[in-house]
Amino acid sequence: MNNPALSKPAILALEDGSVFHGIAIGADGLTSGEVVFNTAMTGYQEILTDPSYTRQIVTLTYPHIGNTGINAEDIESASIAAAGLVIRDLPLMASSFRSEQSLSDYLKSQNVLGIADIDTRRLTRILRDKGAQNGAILAGVDAEGDDAVTRALEAAKAFPGLKGMDLAKEVSCKQAYEWSEGEWTLGEGYADASKSERPYHVVAYDYGVKFNILRMLAARGCRLTVVPAQTPAAEVLAMNPDGVFLANGPGDPEPCDYAIKAIQDVLETNIPVFGICLGHQLLALAAGAKTVKMSHGHHGANHPVQDLDSGTVMITSQNHGFAADEATLPANVRATHRSLFDGTLQGIELTDRPAFSFQGHPEASPGPRDVAPLFDRFVAMMQARR
Repeated sequence: MNNPALSKPAILALEDGSVFHGIAIGADGLTSGEVVFNTAMTGYQEILTDPSYTRQIVTLTYPHIGNTGINAEDIESASIAAAGLVIRDLPLMASSFRSEQSLSDYLKSQNVLGIADIDTRRLTRILRDKGAQNGAILAGVDAEGDDAVTRALEAAKAFPGLKGMDLAKEVSCKQAYEWSEGEWTLGEGYADASKSERPYHVVAYDYGVKFNILRMLAARGCRLTVVPAQTPAAEVLAMNPDGVFLANGPGDPEPCDYAIKAIQDVLETNIPVFGICLGHQLLALAAGAKTVKMSHGHHGANHPVQDLDSGTVMITSQNHGFAADEATLPANVRATHRSLFDGTLQGIELTDRPAFSFQGHPEASPGPRDVAPLFDRFVAMMQARR
């Protein structure tokens, strides 16, 4: 990376004592979080802005990151959510007619740290074999001095870890709002769903929702009201929704007692419920199951998941470090999908309530669209209830 503007040092340290020296590609300073690896080959902008990566430092296993630049359309939240970015190589030029800004400038503009020119294969092997590690990045002047490595290691070991950390209420919206943006079309941008028929009113709990989830619901005739994570069920039910959506989000689902209680109250009404990612885990907890912290989680756009009813294998986009424990599902909850990587639970449905959920990301930002029909299933449930 022979660019004078990218010549500041950076250090990545892990709690196990591993240290990586590289080049700073974002803001100067210190950041810490859980270091995870993502195997997607595209979609670095969507990954960075996915709120589910809050308090996580993301390592991308694909070596060339930044080669299509940054644009204002491919964001999944209002700002970068990841605590830091780790890559092998930052190309000097971005090659895309949609590019409006370089990745490095984007990171700097949002005060997010990044490190490049390290052996991401070695780092990924550590995370794969030992599990996700607490880590820290020092960049710029903070990475200089004889004690820089020591300070990086201390910061890595000081991070408390995501187990027991309730982040949903931290990243959630502060007040309810309406959403009317539809799906994106090349040359046209995002559709205005308010101009089309929207027969179904869906209240979406925002635990860290990705924009494209809302877009795909809007495109299917849903008038969306997005509410904060801690909104009581009584307030949601007073809006007379046709369905309730439980969004994705970061952190440990178990401490989210406010969400679990609200979901239980909604389930009593027989209003259709659909959960994704953290919403899937919260639905499982509300139904009486348990969740577990995974070793290194699932992060990528190439994960095979099997539909247990049809036998179909789907390629899915994944981002989670916790999972619902299939062995603890109560009698009224059945498994619907399972990961073919490690056998972990990927989907459930309640047999006595119109409620179901999926662990992966059917909105495919980034990733394949194999699981998008789950949105159609949710709409069909609302239609059937009418």
